[in-house]
Amino acid sequence: MALVKTSRKKPEKDPLDFSEFGPEAMWKRACRDVNAALRFYTRLPLFGRSAENHAAPDFTVMAWATPVAGAVVGIIGAGVLILAFNADLPAFVAAAFSLAAMLITTGAFHEDGLADTADSLGAYTVEKRLEVMRDSRVGTFGASALILSLMLRAGLVAAVADSHGVFAAAMMLIAAESMSRAGSLAIGYALDPARPDGASISAGRPTGDGFFHAGLAAGLITAVAAATSLGFLAGLIGVVAVYATAFGMVRFAAHTYDGQTGDVAGATQQVANIAFLATIAILR
Repeated sequence: MALVKTSRKKPEKDPLDFSEFGPEAMWKRACRDVNAALRFYTRLPLFGRSAENHAAPDFTVMAWATPVAGAVVGIIGAGVLILAFNADLPAFVAAAFSLAAMLITTGAFHEDGLADTADSLGAYTVEKRLEVMRDSRVGTFGASALILSLMLRAGLVAAVADSHGVFAAAMMLIAAESMSRAGSLAIGYALDPARPDGASISAGRPTGDGFFHAGLAAGLITAVAAATSLGFLAGLIGVVAVYATAFGMVRFAAHTYDGQTGDVAGATQQVANIAFLATIAILR
């Protein structure tokens, strides 16, 4: 299958270039982009939400806000983790409640992509794999991938909470949710859409500047987590693990689907999340 060549539309201005605006305009523009990211990635009751707000936003403009939305999801999970842990629940149960809170917040958005991607691996041609991805039913591969993802994430968070305290686990969770979403943008940046009628066509692709700024935003959030609990070396190696995973997923998508889809981006976020959590848990 030939790749669908889409023009990488360049915004008229760098989405983070506020040189011609005052602080108030800069703040409003940043809030607009973060609001758009939260409307897309979460089910939070935000101002201006409608039935159409879960449609893909313009990633040529607001890619940088993606890890910020991830951090918000992580903060919700971290808060539940701390409450459950302090209620004397076992660490694994507290971690499971934390994941449940994040699943409710996002509507299992990325988990759905992981399941669809896993199910598609049972097909033998690109066309059939893309067809399987569009099937709303979850098969054996998809169910197995979801179970493994949830068990690994809960187990890794619980391990850090038991060994180094719930605050360290909470900060790790926030950094993982933010960093993994920045890594998932690599799919859209590096590859053309695999379908001529996929949602990624209308969403636009992150520009080089947008991809860089997303990484910068996620890196700053991870740096805060590293400074407060994780340790700079662990945080740095965690970032490397995320981008190594994202690079591997780009190669996988190019070989398996002849391009990228939203489901593969969701699967990338899940795998990168596990890579970050595992790296921190091992190094801690």
